[in-house]
Amino acid sequence: MSDERTLRDYDGPAGGWDSLKSVARHLHEQHIPVRGAKTLLSMNQPDGFDCPGCAWPDRDHTSTFEFCENGAKAVAAEATALRAGPELFARHAVTELARYSDHWLEGQGRLTTPLRYDAATDKYVPIAWDDAFTIIATHLDALPSPDQAIFYTSGRTSNEAAFLYQLFVRQYGTNNFPDCSNMCHEPSGAAMKPQIGVGKGTVSLQDFEQADAIFIFGQNPGTNHPRMLGELRAAAKRGAAIVAFNPLRERGLEKFADPKDALEMLHNGSTRIASDYFQLRIGGDLAALKGMIRHMLERDADVLASGAPSLLDRAFIDAHTSGFEAFADDVMAESWDTIVAESGLTEAQLRKAGDIYLGAGKVIACWGMGITQHKHSVATIQMIVNLLLLRGNLGRPGAGACPVRGHSNVQGDRTMMIWEKPPVAFLDRLRDVFGFEPPRTDGYDTIGAIEAMRDGRAKVFFAMGGNFATATPDTTATHAALRKCALTVHVATKLNRSHLVHGREALVLPCLGRTEIDMQATGPQAVTVEDSMSMVHLSAGINAPASPALLSEPAIVARLAQATLGDRGHVPWRWLVEDYDRIRDLIARVFDDFHDFNARVRVPGGFQLPNGARDRNWHTADGRASFRAHAIPVDTALHRARAGRDAPVFNLTTVRSHDQYNTTIYGLNDRYRGVSGERRVLFAHADDIAALGMAAGDRVDLESLGEDGVRRVARHFLLADYDIPRGCLAAYYPETNGLVPLESFADQARTPTSKSIPVLVHRPTPEASTASRDIPLDVIV
Repeated sequence: MSDERTLRDYDGPAGGWDSLKSVARHLHEQHIPVRGAKTLLSMNQPDGFDCPGCAWPDRDHTSTFEFCENGAKAVAAEATALRAGPELFARHAVTELARYSDHWLEGQGRLTTPLRYDAATDKYVPIAWDDAFTIIATHLDALPSPDQAIFYTSGRTSNEAAFLYQLFVRQYGTNNFPDCSNMCHEPSGAAMKPQIGVGKGTVSLQDFEQADAIFIFGQNPGTNHPRMLGELRAAAKRGAAIVAFNPLRERGLEKFADPKDALEMLHNGSTRIASDYFQLRIGGDLAALKGMIRHMLERDADVLASGAPSLLDRAFIDAHTSGFEAFADDVMAESWDTIVAESGLTEAQLRKAGDIYLGAGKVIACWGMGITQHKHSVATIQMIVNLLLLRGNLGRPGAGACPVRGHSNVQGDRTMMIWEKPPVAFLDRLRDVFGFEPPRTDGYDTIGAIEAMRDGRAKVFFAMGGNFATATPDTTATHAALRKCALTVHVATKLNRSHLVHGREALVLPCLGRTEIDMQATGPQAVTVEDSMSMVHLSAGINAPASPALLSEPAIVARLAQATLGDRGHVPWRWLVEDYDRIRDLIARVFDDFHDFNARVRVPGGFQLPNGARDRNWHTADGRASFRAHAIPVDTALHRARAGRDAPVFNLTTVRSHDQYNTTIYGLNDRYRGVSGERRVLFAHADDIAALGMAAGDRVDLESLGEDGVRRVARHFLLADYDIPRGCLAAYYPETNGLVPLESFADQARTPTSKSIPVLVHRPTPEASTASRDIPLDVIV
């Protein structure tokens, strides 16, 4: 396809007929038109399986089929008839496979047998399960310290697998648990836990039915959480204000056609979503929030001076919060000039947003990774919570905080203590229940794990799902770190790039998917997951396994633990996986909130975990929710990169296409942004393109301006004219991950700053010397 045919305008709504067509095409490509439809109808049902995509909740997990385009693609990708069996690896050496694109790798289908890397032939070859576990156990036992092993976890891992996994690893002797939370919503927990006593959202789906206004910061639900559009559509139809703060104009925040609404589909109709859309600059959210709050404080002072009641919830502030006066003084000391300059919005726009908030009785604030992947993410989230606290919008119906998490059980894995910084009380409970002394030293997070492998302090890398080599920042450095390992192991359903970036020895262990029947000694099993709103429910597959050689994730953990620990720790690993109720009984002994786990989770819809902030019980240092003051940052990496440099320095944010989920690339299209057949696209304002002396359709290179002296370049991007503020750019993840320095991460949370990368834009240049750290261009086959 030519460049001229790659980019076009898209004026349709999110959802609608185009979504149904896209799903039908994807089902056909995966060779499962009949079985795929049956599988989709069993998704998110009481006797079916939980969607392996995002963590957006379902209404009591008992509703009729709720259509979601990306969820359907995730299910189809897992239920595909395509197979990546031993014959694929017999045909292709690893170095050859590494030349192919992520889309091509995904398209080879399901893995069918355990694989071992054979260095002599540079190929993966089949290996028996017992032999694979023996290799891993031998490596682990040979390490001078358990802390030289790293155990990564993807957010798709079930509660049962995650619990066994953390128990095994802590009995082995380390807290090295980097996980996908470290790369996405770590700042949400780091911000909210000290401020309101919980690191999770405080709302339920029922709150969306009652909210007068929903504020959405740094999130694109149309692509990343399509089922959320149903709630937004219903809120918009009943007149709730939906206020979007986002640098890019995103179709899912503008209008939506619900494929389940026969009348809307029949008439090609749609529903307007955002009542107000504020296109702030990338990273301008903290300044925008502070401007809104300053306006509210100014208006409140005026009404108080006139003798009228306060516009703030003074009773709530007095009874439930601390730090208000110092916070208010800090806000009023911030100048409007700074607020406007750093937010990219006008004073009038910010005052309007503040008035919308003041005019709403009940407000929900949502945010996504457009907030969490910045240097000042924690401060920004605490400012969102400050906004809610001002009018008592926490702990009452129709109001609250809603961090919208990604992968299907990323929140549940953290609840099961897949965490490198486990609380003392949890470690004490492990000791008391299982009779061993767990390690007390904090482990490596994702950044720390890469540094440890790079520096030779870690020798074994084990990944329970995910695509670590592709999802992480500083691609060249991460790949080099993984290749220094003595052993890398990946548990996976499909081939991905991480399997091709391997240690001296390497294993790929294929596991069951969420859609498949998990047959154990006592019969078919169900696992549990926790959604973004703390609902825990069962998930049971309905499809036959892709291969008889597949093991479930709990079975893989149990057999690895048995091979490594033997009878140490006195945990009957193999017995536990004969019946997952036994695992849940252990979970209930360790976590009080999971009491009567097996009985409560079998109630249709499952059960909701307690949340102190939802009940206005603040589990904080002083027993109150706290206002947190933060200055608007005016000396960031972007400010410093622009200082004294004549060439224009842009702020690049990474985004997902509509044909991907996390690192999984379903196709090369991005319908809502008008892109087809292409992923190396750079979205820019038309005036910025002209100022560079270029035109839409030109190819360019990107050079990031890290402060570590390392040159990082991503090549051959197609310039696309897009509605985005001047000075801002957007490009797809993970193609631009290599531009993010390993040392650039969020304060207090260490999340990569993938949403704020200072870059230069160049015309294409010849390949740099091998001494440079350039990002290779994928070969799309």
